Amino acid sequence: MTNDEIIDHYSALARATADGRIVADCGPDAFEEGCFGAASYDDTSALPYGAVRASLGCGNPVAVADLCPGETVLDLGSGGGIDVLLSARRVGPSGKAYGLDASSDMLALARRNAEQAGVANVEFLQGGIEGVPLPDRSVDVVISNCVINLSDDKAAVLAEAFRVLRPGGRFGVSDVVVDGDVDPARRLAAEQRIGCVAGALPASEYRGLLAATGFVGIRITLTASHGDGVHSATVQAVRPTAGPGMEIRPMRPADAEQVLAIYQAGLDTGQASFETTAPSWEGFAAGKLPHLRYVAADTATGQVLGWVAASQVSARPVYAGVVEHSVYVHPGCQAQGVGRALLEAFISASEDAGVWTIQSGIFGENTASLALHQAVGFRVLGTRECIGCHHGVWRDVLMVERRSSAVGGGGRSR
Repeated sequence: MTNDEIIDHYSALARATADGRIVADCGPDAFEEGCFGAASYDDTSALPYGAVRASLGCGNPVAVADLCPGETVLDLGSGGGIDVLLSARRVGPSGKAYGLDASSDMLALARRNAEQAGVANVEFLQGGIEGVPLPDRSVDVVISNCVINLSDDKAAVLAEAFRVLRPGGRFGVSDVVVDGDVDPARRLAAEQRIGCVAGALPASEYRGLLAATGFVGIRITLTASHGDGVHSATVQAVRPTAGPGMEIRPMRPADAEQVLAIYQAGLDTGQASFETTAPSWEGFAAGKLPHLRYVAADTATGQVLGWVAASQVSARPVYAGVVEHSVYVHPGCQAQGVGRALLEAFISASEDAGVWTIQSGIFGENTASLALHQAVGFRVLGTRECIGCHHGVWRDVLMVERRSSAVGGGGRSR
């Protein structure tokens, strides 16, 4: 269906709900099996019947969002408002719950349900989930319930979720995913049976889009099978944590000049590398893995404060999960938590990508870098003595590595 057809479809369901009719977005068997609608919720007794009756989701995102009092939460595609109302109760009067929906009929229904429930800390907004009408870094949690799969521009949806989340903010949704490339006949059978499979992604592709957007700590958990390779799932991720006035995001070509300037400033200290001149952007990009490059940026000015990136250690399959990394901080921003924020985001992203070992070499005189790496779990393996001549001096290099406890061999030493 096109976006307009989707809006018309759900508007009709909202009107049916307002008229007191039972609505369903999939076949009765799916509801009887407890996979869709209000059957996903443990307790709806405190909610207006209209909100429960209009529930058309495939799970309970509030259950995985881990909401806390005082937080601000946004529900993408909020429908009749069941998840907004549940969220509003969780965050309490000091928090707020937004609902965003493209259907004016659904918004009218949701507002009536909120009024009937006596919930004041809610606000319903009209718009598409590809263009959220809220400022940057304005919410703590983004939830959604069986809506993102319907969008024909999921990259835009995830980019908007990332944009409106504060650093450290959480993404927790229920959605529909498929096993690999489901053949057209099986997909059609699933669509006819449960009604909301159109546009569903393979879990691996969903994970890749989240990572490319900048999310870390990505977890996709299958919660129910609907046959024909179709599953309900919870999808969780985090926008990287950063200090005040700073954000961690993927490196972009537009960052090239600032990234290379920071690189050169580090080389000029004589304590960062045996290299003396930063490469061209083309050379830099060719030598770094495209999915493990991040910058720390000032949220007010956009200035790049530092960067981290990884290189492949070997093309041999046995080393697929081993990378070498570099991290550089602007000389005017050192000792301000920039390096640690970059490394913590990088470590989480690397584990999402299946990396089990991160390694690097540090000059022994670079005590600040060594202390930083040890603070985030790196250990010194040993010293390569007089390994290279740098500005006429033969120098030792400390070899450091961090073994993941979540990926690969569990951090066990051999």
